Amino acid sequence: MYQSKKYNTLFLSICLTALCSSQVFAGALSIGDANSDLGELTVSGWLRANIQDKDYSDNDRKFKFDAAKIDVTYDANRFFGNFEYRCYQFDTLCDFSALVNANLGYKLNADHRLVLGIQDVPFGPGRGWSSIWYGGILVNAGLEDVHNFGLNLKSNISDTTKLDLAYFTRDAGNYVGKSLDASRYTANFVQPENAGDGYLKEKNMFVGRLDQQLPTIIQDLRLSLGGSYWYSELENKIYDRTGHRKSWAIFSRANYKGFNLILTGGKNKISNKDPLYPNYSVIGSFDSSYYIANDADFYTLDLNYAYKAPDDKFTLTPYATHTAYKKNIDQYKDSTRNVLGAQLDVKQFSVAAEYIMGKNDVFINGSTHSLASGDDNKTHKMLNLLFFYNF
Repeated sequence: MYQSKKYNTLFLSICLTALCSSQVFAGALSIGDANSDLGELTVSGWLRANIQDKDYSDNDRKFKFDAAKIDVTYDANRFFGNFEYRCYQFDTLCDFSALVNANLGYKLNADHRLVLGIQDVPFGPGRGWSSIWYGGILVNAGLEDVHNFGLNLKSNISDTTKLDLAYFTRDAGNYVGKSLDASRYTANFVQPENAGDGYLKEKNMFVGRLDQQLPTIIQDLRLSLGGSYWYSELENKIYDRTGHRKSWAIFSRANYKGFNLILTGGKNKISNKDPLYPNYSVIGSFDSSYYIANDADFYTLDLNYAYKAPDDKFTLTPYATHTAYKKNIDQYKDSTRNVLGAQLDVKQFSVAAEYIMGKNDVFINGSTHSLASGDDNKTHKMLNLLFFYNF
């Protein structure tokens, strides 16, 4: 407990220091020169508050501190790196916090880079597959916005072709929270809270991604198409057996002036080598552990439009997102999350409003079985209002 308080106090001190610095520099704090051997260090982040109104609860509708992010980037002639840490408030200040990224990279040349440490897993179209702040349901399924420990070779094969070849030895670990092993930013396989459940550890992850920009005949239209594959070993700690994850995703992006469309689809296939529970496994994130179906198809559709005022005084971005985890197991109910939202950015301040509709959704009035067998198959709704100070 003392160690958790110490880490949270240190995190808040760094945020307050960066906040004071940003008031002086009117933005992120930067020291040094990126075009030198010594390099440049940049500190940025945000402080966030929120109000939530749920159709399934009367305990919210309170304005409160929600989260804070500190992001430190380093860039030099040969080396670069990134450190990101986040702190959240569920009941008390920073009662859940976790490391997101901590890595160091080396520039082999202008087109090839090596990155070692906790970093984004190159699966799908990017770190995030949608515009929404609350995250799509595939974030909770451990497919989107995943950060593990490993080595990634990032290559620009040409001006229009990008390739990632990565090997991750393990996940990013457990941090500060109340759960046994789910105090994590990324949804990983975790040690279960219930003694009778299965226990998997993911290791030896091989992930590859190819992203190809496509030629077009329409001015200002940009198109791209890509695919990614994820193979890993799943160590069954109960039965001393080794299963596997075999997942793939294809994706496409379209951008025309301020309009952006991202389509992602794929399959998540988990073999857990558990004779009692072969159809689901235990994963966890954001201080909660829950079950996930081992065989499912997944989809994300994200559409947004960024309108910039002629005088650059503000940017308004409306967006709509559909995410689904469709299970290929009899009697299991599909999980979906649909979001309509908009974000307004004015200087260092941002406001976002999201209307979220979840069905068999673990974090929208769901249960531990939401992403596995499912719940009542009803749609539950939540209004999420977010207020940011960006530094």
